[in-house]
Amino acid sequence: MSAEHVQALGIDMSTGTRLGRRGVATRTEEVEDPRDLLAYLPERDGSAWVRRGEGLLGRGVAARIEVGAGEDRFARAAARLAEYFAALTVEDPFQEPGSGPVAFASFTFDPSSRASSLIIPAAVLGRRAGRAWRTSLDPGPAGGEQRWSASARVRMLAPARITYAGSSIPEVRWLEAVATAAAEIREGDANGAGAPALRKVVLARDLLVSAGEPLDIRLLVSRLAERFPDCYTFCCDGMLGATPELLLRRTGRQVTSLVLAGSAPRGGTPTEDERLGAALLRSAKDAIEHRLSVESVRDGLAPLCDRLEVQAEPSLLRLDNVQHLATRVDGRLSDPLTALDVTGRLHPTAAICGTPTALARERIGALEGMDRGRYSGPVGWVDSRGDGEFGIALRCAELTERGARLFAGAGVVGGSLPEAELEETRLKLRAMRSALE
Repeated sequence: MSAEHVQALGIDMSTGTRLGRRGVATRTEEVEDPRDLLAYLPERDGSAWVRRGEGLLGRGVAARIEVGAGEDRFARAAARLAEYFAALTVEDPFQEPGSGPVAFASFTFDPSSRASSLIIPAAVLGRRAGRAWRTSLDPGPAGGEQRWSASARVRMLAPARITYAGSSIPEVRWLEAVATAAAEIREGDANGAGAPALRKVVLARDLLVSAGEPLDIRLLVSRLAERFPDCYTFCCDGMLGATPELLLRRTGRQVTSLVLAGSAPRGGTPTEDERLGAALLRSAKDAIEHRLSVESVRDGLAPLCDRLEVQAEPSLLRLDNVQHLATRVDGRLSDPLTALDVTGRLHPTAAICGTPTALARERIGALEGMDRGRYSGPVGWVDSRGDGEFGIALRCAELTERGARLFAGAGVVGGSLPEAELEETRLKLRAMRSALE
């Protein structure tokens, strides 16, 4: 693997020992259950993927794979990562998803962006079903072991001053963009047969945040995980959030995806909550948006699987501040593709782009008025066996030197009302705002 593609930083954070690019030894061993996994997230150079107290933490950086731009960025990333993993000497008695060497990954939404990255941590701490393990690169008498210690909660300070500095485009212009998109979709429906018509497009907006000091990632991640336990709380290379959408889980040849599209607020009482959920299940507009998203995942997985099962009817996924239409898709891969391979085949789904894909992406570029960066791109992890989990980077923020950029989006179809879509983005932005305030 050339230096052009991989920065082998490889510094053991406990000893300062530099790791080599080739012939690095990795060792996985069982450790005492840490229980509160996120308490061990380091202050700097930390990565995370946690749901209901289970998942993975990364510490330090053994290597960074710079992916670059292009439609083939997933394939190039998978090839370079496979080459890196093949050069390692692995001692892993667990042989479980997430044990052994692992890479955390965060990809851009748009192929023209160069911000995608893969991080191979110097050490990984994992927890599942009451068991915990530690994987260290180059653990030996000379290299030493990574020392995991729980963060002192009192040192996790809330930001002293938060200022919301507006969006890349004013709300009025965003409302106009939604109205334009909805009109184009209705016009396409009216024209009937002919050139492929736009059926759905997802438009996003951002919210800029200024802080008086660098934000404490540990505090933000802990708050998100506490408030949204059913989401996948993630942190990778300055991108963090709590996504409800599992784009792909790959365990051996079994794959699973949870498709979310169509949203409603939570009610203030159980009765109101049930009413809002029932209305969401009956909504023709949300049913169309959801069906198109399910079809895009089904069509992406079908050529890769010899068995595929799609949940017959959507159910409700209720989170702290919002509820979604949800459909589960399960399959069995025909060939042993890795989680990263399959994720590249699925992205972008209609849930975060629209359909037809090429036309929706073109309209996003014309109407959104901003660069999404890694918002709505795949984020997650993959191990040396190819197992892994990837979500879609939603309910998230990209940290800056002294602040952050928050994101939210809404799916637009012919029946969309601009004011309702704007309110949906405000609702979704509350997830990250609650972690900041």
